[in-house]
Amino acid sequence: MLVSRSFASRLRSITIAGLVFLAVAVRVDAQTVSLQAIPTKLSDSAFWKLVTDFSESNGFFRSDNFVSNESSYQWVIPDLLRTTKSSGVYLGVGPDQNFTYLVALKPKISFIFDIRRQNMLTQLMYKSLIEQSNDRADFLARLFARARPARLDTTASPESLFVRFQAVAPDSIVSKKNFNALIERLTKQHGFKLSDEDTATIGYVYRSFVAAGPDITYNFNQGRPAYSRGRMPSFAELQLETDSAGVKRGYMATESNFRALRALETNNLVVPIVGDFAGSKAIHAVADFLKERNATVTAFYLSNVEQYLFQSEDEWRRFYSNVGALPLDSSSTFVRSVFDGMGYSRTPATYTSYMRSRQLLASMLGQLQLFNDGKLTSYADVIQTSRQ
Repeated sequence: MLVSRSFASRLRSITIAGLVFLAVAVRVDAQTVSLQAIPTKLSDSAFWKLVTDFSESNGFFRSDNFVSNESSYQWVIPDLLRTTKSSGVYLGVGPDQNFTYLVALKPKISFIFDIRRQNMLTQLMYKSLIEQSNDRADFLARLFARARPARLDTTASPESLFVRFQAVAPDSIVSKKNFNALIERLTKQHGFKLSDEDTATIGYVYRSFVAAGPDITYNFNQGRPAYSRGRMPSFAELQLETDSAGVKRGYMATESNFRALRALETNNLVVPIVGDFAGSKAIHAVADFLKERNATVTAFYLSNVEQYLFQSEDEWRRFYSNVGALPLDSSSTFVRSVFDGMGYSRTPATYTSYMRSRQLLASMLGQLQLFNDGKLTSYADVIQTSRQ
């Protein structure tokens, strides 16, 4: 009987210890799952909290940047798909060229930085119009306030889409109706808190798209001094560009591309941030968010922002220090744009002669190491240590 009681006591102790161990294991596993969880969808309140909490004060740039001025931005997508991991995190800057990278790289979430609040609001304009649109033609009809051409279905080529819409005049009544609907969707359906100034800025951007239509360019303006570096590619022309393999990668190239973008927007996974690359808040806030979820940056599209950062003694240093806070791995890649006259050679020969820019790729960890070693101290260093 004594042996039996002793055995029962030991068994009870083992069982309790096992349950404690199991509880700890479950708790640790739950914490691990929590750390690894990039949401498949953000609530409206969570999305707006990221936009507002992560953003910095409004900054200045000398042009509106309605669309990209980089005709080559699709060129490097095949290389990116070969060398980066899928389902990571995309970071970018500027207007809608980011959408083409998004549908190609398929990240779990994306953050679009820009020093100008106007770009954040432009991204919200796109978000509202994309969410309301059933297909590409519907989106273009809303974006340019033009009647949808007859017999234009989801199988239409991008060339056909733009040729047909360029032949249609904008409608001022439809423009007002569309603008009211897009603001109502942002403020009433999503519950985003836009100021009167924000609404007016979105109105300025939207009217510009309506006035110019598919021919809108980087420096299209209404009553503002133009900033020009020669002829700029139009919205339509940019969507008809190809990658280095001759494949049209634009988010308007196919219905599947547009649907992929619409899913990201509908799930609140394209988060626009007012942020200076050299600022003290935006990039660090995103870095903390990603680290808490065990997420890694796949690609960071920089456009040619570094060209301006290196015009200051300290801004480029602050930028690379900010990048050092991001969660990276060996496949994390910078995508940068370099323009004519900035020290790169126009190779390979397959780059067409009219391209004013080209895209360069570089390992983010590799360039951070060069920066920390004091070997990356100029814009020329950035270009020379990137791959073409």
